[in-house]
Amino acid sequence: MEKLNRIKVVLVEKDMTQTELATKLGKSYSTVNSYCANRQQPTLEVLKKIASILSVEMKDLIVDK
Repeated sequence: MEKLNRIKVVLVEKDMTQTELATKLGKSYSTVNSYCANRQQPTLEVLKKIASILSVEMKDLIVDK
């Protein structure tokens, strides 16, 4: 499957776990894990929340082709 987001990479850069992100987002670990593995893509609203939590721009979470 094609990688569409960089959430996993940014989590590593920000030294945050998927579990921590899930808690702050109010989502389950399995949902966040699906985002990180590119099995599922977050909505724009969720992507905006993730960007806010990680203190990055939304565009930093998207793969630039």
